Amino acid sequence: MIDVLAIVAHPDDAELLCGGALLGAADRGQRTGVLDLSAGEAGSFGTPGVRAEEMARATAVLGLSDRRTAGLPDGRLENTIAARLAVAALVRELRPRVVIAHWPEARHPDHRAAAELARDACFVAGLRNAVVDGEPHRPFKLLHALTYQEHAPRPTFVLDVSAQMERKLDAIFAYRSQFGGKSAMGDVRGGGDRPLREQILAHHAHYGSLIRRRFGEPYFTREAMLVEDLTALGVNSF
Repeated sequence: MIDVLAIVAHPDDAELLCGGALLGAADRGQRTGVLDLSAGEAGSFGTPGVRAEEMARATAVLGLSDRRTAGLPDGRLENTIAARLAVAALVRELRPRVVIAHWPEARHPDHRAAAELARDACFVAGLRNAVVDGEPHRPFKLLHALTYQEHAPRPTFVLDVSAQMERKLDAIFAYRSQFGGKSAMGDVRGGGDRPLREQILAHHAHYGSLIRRRFGEPYFTREAMLVEDLTALGVNSF
């Protein structure tokens, strides 16, 4: 059983979007995993072999308990019935309690498809009579990562990743073919010629400021969050 599982389109997506959450969970002794829907074979930089080596290094930095590749086509991800059943089978096998997915309105078509596919596969995985290998299982919570999204809503919550930020950067920059020597990449934009590392830190510092911490990762849930004690609420108002 995996406590926290990221279901993402490509290798390096989990590191960028929710590396802090995965590291924090592992720090607490929880089992963490990543399901990459594709191997990133259609990317503009690097080769499949290089990306596999980089992924292995990043996986070690994150301290993941498990990492799988669903084998779906990079650049052509679709929420088809066949893809949904394939991912549902892996969800049944890994049995995550929490799943982290892309923001559904992400800029990259694969990211949008991956968000929809993750949600639907998690639902199908819990259907007793679905034609899917394994025992039925449905995650308790589905989260959408909002990091770097320009048109995302206000986060439902922001996770303090101050203690994990340096290791998150190490995991990201394990993908040298993708991020080495760049000032922008994918959804990480802005800052002119400011190095990509500084740009990433600026994003996380902004979200950290919302919770009065150094660095944060923003997340969205479709359901309301439960609060039982008003006096225990964090983040000062004044």
